[in-house]
Amino acid sequence: MSEAKENQGLQVEATADGPAFTAEKTEANDIKTLLDPQPFPPSSHGAIDKPRHDVRRPNVSSEDEEPALPKSFPRTTSPISATKRNKGAEYQKVGEEGICKMHRFSLYETATRFYLVGGDIVDRRFRILKVDRTAESGNLSIAEDDIVYTKKEMNQLLNAVDDGNKGSGGLKLKCSTWGLLGFIRFTGAYYMLLITKRSQVAIIGGHYVYQVEGTELISLATPSSSRFKALDNEEGRFVGILSNLDLSRSFYFSYSYDVTRTLQDNILRERQILRQGQADTPIRHHNSMFVWNHHLLGPAVKVLKNTYDWCLSLIHGFVDQATLSIFGRTVHITIVARRSRFFAGARFLKRGANDLGYVANDVETEQIVSEMLTTSLHAPGPGFFANPNYTAYVQHRGSIPLYWTQDNSGVSPKPDIELNLIDPFYTAAALHFDNLFERYGAPVFVLNLIKARERTPRESILLKEYTNAITYLNQALPQDKKIQYRAWDMSRASKSHDQDVIGTLDTIAGDVLTSTGFFRNGCQQSGLLQLQNGVARTNCIDCLDRTNAAQFVIGKRALGHQLHALGVIGNTSIDYDTDAVNLFTHMFHDHGDTIAIQYGGSHLVNTMETYRKINQWTSHSRDMVESFKRYYNNSFLDKQRQEAYNLFLGNFKYVQGQPMLWDLSTDYYLHHAHPQSWAANTRKRYTQWYLSEHLEARNMPVVTKPQGRLGGKSLSFFDDYWLEYYRPLALSSFTKIFSYKMNSTLRYIPFKATREGNYDLSPFCVRDRHEHQSPEKSQGRKAVSILDPEKVGKDDTTSKISQDKTIPKSPALPGWFQSQLDQPQSHQSILKEPQKEAKVAPHPSKKPDKDKKASKDKAAINQWTLDQFVANSLNPSVAGTEAHEYQRYINHPLNLPLVVSTDVPPDPNAELVSYVNSVATDAVANMHSTDDDLADFAEFLEIGDEPLTVTDADASKKRYKAYRQWIKGKSLFKQRVEP
Repeated sequence: MSEAKENQGLQVEATADGPAFTAEKTEANDIKTLLDPQPFPPSSHGAIDKPRHDVRRPNVSSEDEEPALPKSFPRTTSPISATKRNKGAEYQKVGEEGICKMHRFSLYETATRFYLVGGDIVDRRFRILKVDRTAESGNLSIAEDDIVYTKKEMNQLLNAVDDGNKGSGGLKLKCSTWGLLGFIRFTGAYYMLLITKRSQVAIIGGHYVYQVEGTELISLATPSSSRFKALDNEEGRFVGILSNLDLSRSFYFSYSYDVTRTLQDNILRERQILRQGQADTPIRHHNSMFVWNHHLLGPAVKVLKNTYDWCLSLIHGFVDQATLSIFGRTVHITIVARRSRFFAGARFLKRGANDLGYVANDVETEQIVSEMLTTSLHAPGPGFFANPNYTAYVQHRGSIPLYWTQDNSGVSPKPDIELNLIDPFYTAAALHFDNLFERYGAPVFVLNLIKARERTPRESILLKEYTNAITYLNQALPQDKKIQYRAWDMSRASKSHDQDVIGTLDTIAGDVLTSTGFFRNGCQQSGLLQLQNGVARTNCIDCLDRTNAAQFVIGKRALGHQLHALGVIGNTSIDYDTDAVNLFTHMFHDHGDTIAIQYGGSHLVNTMETYRKINQWTSHSRDMVESFKRYYNNSFLDKQRQEAYNLFLGNFKYVQGQPMLWDLSTDYYLHHAHPQSWAANTRKRYTQWYLSEHLEARNMPVVTKPQGRLGGKSLSFFDDYWLEYYRPLALSSFTKIFSYKMNSTLRYIPFKATREGNYDLSPFCVRDRHEHQSPEKSQGRKAVSILDPEKVGKDDTTSKISQDKTIPKSPALPGWFQSQLDQPQSHQSILKEPQKEAKVAPHPSKKPDKDKKASKDKAAINQWTLDQFVANSLNPSVAGTEAHEYQRYINHPLNLPLVVSTDVPPDPNAELVSYVNSVATDAVANMHSTDDDLADFAEFLEIGDEPLTVTDADASKKRYKAYRQWIKGKSLFKQRVEP
């Protein structure tokens, strides 16, 4: 090691402005105080040794392996002697020893600065970021340190900052956080958005994926600033609008895996990096289409050199993972849904496409099926990013790419559909499909599920226009790259008794997999590598219920191909009602519910059981409730949610003198291109609306060792999955590890049947309906016996079931709940819970209790009453009086003659004549009016010249007295007005 590296030390400015970090040669490796703050100088190049670490025994903790709340940096304020202070310190720079991902952060504050301390997953390497709180409004001042410190060195650094700010309150811990999401500004100072709570939801290649469960918005304004003391009305209203977006629901991130891209894209990019020999290239950047905090990352990108070392990329959608257990082999099924941030919004407020070709409710769904023989994405050898045990398949859903809207300002739950613009060249659709070619390749299989025949044309209007658009666009495409279009009225087929919805979708799914294929990782030499070229694009009118069912069937077919490629099953098809498909069904149902809540405001109305026509009659009430919830959210809550989307995504940006967000009558101009900027772009030719390179087939680079500057680097330089998943020097137990806690097909196995040896443990064996119910949703029905009250009264022993008899299994019980019925139970009243018999010797001092006998008689009466009810229901009988009354009813004349005179008809009904004679006399006698009645009636008939004007003469009238009381705030229904 050179002399400069041996003498490299740490210098800290311990002033009220905070430390200024420099890496330069010093004779003594101690902390010195500088007078003037200096920016970070460029780091010197060259290899340096790793920092020294203190090896300590791990602490045994009762918490989970991954706690939901972060822990702060363990500071120690004990003084350090001058002789031991920073003696022999050696510093490491970012990138010299490969990746240094920070997994937990601590935010400290002084009167003028924020200090964000980040540490790696094993708490050995730390970095620090300084944020200036005294910068002018609208400016973001951040200083980033390139030095990687040990825990001891970071502790000394923080103590030096604390000493330099003693006069203004010192250094205080603000909060602990799992990550920084970025910075946002409304009208004044910037805010910093932090993740305060998280939970594990999946693991891909040894890299954990987390869900955000808590966030905190921290203002960068100083405590003495007026902006900090009291927010003005506009600033406070913006903060309130942003709070309407719940970031703790369906937002996900990962420290070391790019969740914004598919598995195929991630592996392809990593292999390209190895061939190019450059660790930092543009292809490593995230897919901005799915980065929902892209607007918040903008200010950080401008001022930070290593933005994504400090900030996390956030996706919005759905992530779930479950285990498929096949006779000791473990297969992970992962579903990742990514919602596009472009043209995002609520159901009726975002329909169709915008000028740039982005569609509403654009969701990319990826299912990853991997056999966990090895955890990482690398093959033995090592074959970098070539593990053949990983497969994936990607689908797409999105609104119909035309200019159409629905006005929900009325009360109709299904507003009329309007085509706002008829474009003969279908520009929006052309841009949209060109983007699909760029993302997934060709061909694109379009499955259109909207209605074809309606009494009042709604969806059928779009069917014709969409079909014309596909026909027009296909004219310019090569024959083998044409858009494959399939239109099918799924709603009509589901209501028909002679059409098989699932069978038709299965046939379509087979055509889709033949066209697009699926991804399987591996190397070219082994012949196992497969790539997905193209995508299935599914839509209905909302892209919710029907779309989710169709995507499930396509995903089920892909699941069979993926398991077959992994060597798990011998063919490419899986039957329904198996443990594997039931697990996949529950995952896709949760996926559909989440997507439906994000876009429509309620869960799925029609589920897979609806389209398989196996749903129970009780589900009809649930469907009605979900439909009402969707209508309520669309009518009253979607506008608030849309404003929060526009503010968080940066569609609306505050400009002095421009209208505020809440003053806009429409957000149309926030989601569509500006006409001037649109006219300046180079327009494509109508005959070639796509880019030819987007139609080229995907090619995976050959697996090679790292080239160029990366040559000779070990695997840990590129991927830190070993530290993240296996956690060396950390004490863990199987019950706390996420891989052992996730949902599994083992939960569907009836253990009693396995003990008896008559149960097929294969997850691909077809079960009865009652055997595959979800353990969480199934409930056992209690077995009861109807006994004869007379026998109960004669002999008490008849009220007990024999010990050698077993209760028959209820067909609605899952098998694994039957084990609780092995113990003998006693039959009691249907109104009481069955209880075990307790054989206790009677106490000699106690006498028979009459209350017990009375309760026994009451139970017997209840049993007898139930017996009689069942017998009467099975053998109905009619009494004599009931028969006579029914005879009178059917003999009553149905057609009565029209009465036109007072003469009695020649053959009148005796009963009718007697009734008329008895009522007519009393009716005529009571028809008289008093003078007061006539006066009141005349008053109502009198209408003045100006009937709507109240005069002084009207003051004494009752109705005007009530009106005056109502003006004063008294209810019309509670007041009493005296005459």
